[in-house]
Amino acid sequence: MNKDIFFENEGQQFRLRACGIIIRDQQVLMVKNEQDRYYYAVGGAVKQNETTEEAVIREVFEETGLRLEIDRLLYVHQNFFTFRDKPFHELAFYYLMKDNLGAIQSDSYSFEGVKEHMVFLPINTYHTFEAYPKFFAEALKNIKDDVSFITTRE
Repeated sequence: MNKDIFFENEGQQFRLRACGIIIRDQQVLMVKNEQDRYYYAVGGAVKQNETTEEAVIREVFEETGLRLEIDRLLYVHQNFFTFRDKPFHELAFYYLMKDNLGAIQSDSYSFEGVKEHMVFLPINTYHTFEAYPKFFAEALKNIKDDVSFITTRE
């Protein structure tokens, strides 16, 4: 089995992620786990020898039970943040998914082994939630035709 593209160098963690953006009725599907108070995007680590496209399809299925196709790549997000007192450098590819309106059946766990739940957040009030990535608050209100490269320090 291929390992996640994740490593630590001099105390800083790096990970490569692929995330799916699933929009229904002006709401975006997000993940909430039983341990943390914040929401985060559907997706996860890209594995060695796996494309980001393959990873997002796999991750969306693992987390939602939905077999969705990719519409297109929307965002490449380079994010620097601290998680559990460790500095992270994350490179994430966010794909808009073609929603088939299927029933979501979540039986997923975070990379720390904590049970997760899927929640739709209204795009127009996304900014009122503790939700990551923060740039979704504005970017999802007006999705552009081209790919955006975004760098943040959250």
